[in-house]
Amino acid sequence: MSLDRIALVTGANKGVGKQVAKELLANGLQVIVGSRDLDRGEAAAAELGEGATALQLDVTDPVSIAAAAQWIRDEFGRLDLLVNNSGISHTSADFDMEQYRLMSQPSTAPIDEMRAVWEVNVFGALAVYQAMLPLLHESADARIVNVTSGLASLTSLADPEYPYRATYGPIYPASKTALNAVTRSMMIELEGTGIKVNLVSPGFTSTALNNFAGTESIEEGSREVVRVALLGPDGANGTFTLWPGEDIPW
Repeated sequence: MSLDRIALVTGANKGVGKQVAKELLANGLQVIVGSRDLDRGEAAAAELGEGATALQLDVTDPVSIAAAAQWIRDEFGRLDLLVNNSGISHTSADFDMEQYRLMSQPSTAPIDEMRAVWEVNVFGALAVYQAMLPLLHESADARIVNVTSGLASLTSLADPEYPYRATYGPIYPASKTALNAVTRSMMIELEGTGIKVNLVSPGFTSTALNNFAGTESIEEGSREVVRVALLGPDGANGTFTLWPGEDIPW
């Protein structure tokens, strides 16, 4: 990989995003640490070290997104890698997994909660894509990696024996299914352009998304995102995978 590749990772001040930024830096990329809160982003960038630059980026705020895109253009003139990592599963400060499952049925899901989660996970990812696409077109080897969930697979959910079928609901899981559909539309739009698009599940990683109930560490959950992000110009395009490069059915 070229040592002057420019990467933007959204939601990179903590969790999987921060670990991905760390590993991209270790592989010689310059990493823009996207963070809704600039102070937290700057603290993360300082911890990550040389090559990391914090950028205020709220994926639900069109003004913030436009300003971020303009800053990248002024600073670098292009973008080589976009990792759409920002995501939330809930808006509550006092999060309980069991209560969340109970309220996440289609019959009980609070519509305002669903809108808030989808605003980040679906509309936010698409808004960032739209803003950064002109910069990606300036790259000779551009790639987009959207971070989703294996739980979003409609094919898997159609199987009555699928072990996570009962946990599927319209708030977080369905938002990732919608992200998958949006990602497929990106793949179709960019066919023939040279810009590659991949969809990655980090697995059941222990993060704030699940109140740290996940069974995999941040390092384990970041492996596939990093692997795909570091694929060269001849690397795979249009995939939906889980570590170690295992295809997930759409």
